Amino acid sequence: MSGDLFLFQQPCSPPGDVPDADLAYHRTFLAPADADTLLEALLALPDWRRERLHLFGRDLDAPRLTAWFGDPGVSYAYSGITHVAAGWPAPIAALRDRLAAALGVRFNAVLANRYRDGRDSMGWHSDDERELGRRPVIASLSLGAQRRFLLRHRSRKDLETLDLPLEHGSLLVMQGDTQRHWRHSLPKTTRCHAERVNLTFRKVRACSPSPSPS
Repeated sequence: MSGDLFLFQQPCSPPGDVPDADLAYHRTFLAPADADTLLEALLALPDWRRERLHLFGRDLDAPRLTAWFGDPGVSYAYSGITHVAAGWPAPIAALRDRLAAALGVRFNAVLANRYRDGRDSMGWHSDDERELGRRPVIASLSLGAQRRFLLRHRSRKDLETLDLPLEHGSLLVMQGDTQRHWRHSLPKTTRCHAERVNLTFRKVRACSPSPSPS
């Protein structure tokens, strides 16, 4: 894989020592010019929509725009929303193939999140739906404005919250037991006034969906 690669590290811990997790961050997976071109293409897609989520007994507007792509018929459910994929836009299909070559995983779907500025966000959650399997590989590509990505352990209060600024063109790979033991979020910020697009590639299995509580 191209770019600057390092293991995601907990502050003040030995290199790569993140309990119950398997994480790697590729700072420059895409060259700046390629990242710029892909971001422009994604922002021009007509598929963006603001979803209505069902969380904790309430229906709320999602604080971001989303789009769902993948192999025809692949479905994925969370927070009361079921996505059914209808295909791959050419720029995302090319990126899917590049990830397959780099990671040895053939992803069949991708969830795209569009954060219009720092007011858009993602709450604490894990990508642990049954459709993803017990130990999923999640490949998360970031484009546009740099935002903070936080991770905290589900049960170990002695571990610090991990804080990673996700850069334009970077790739974060989360696999192994990460989703079982860690939650992650993208918090609001008053310092960001530009758009960010995040693509989270995943391999969805055919099974009965189980909506996520977050």
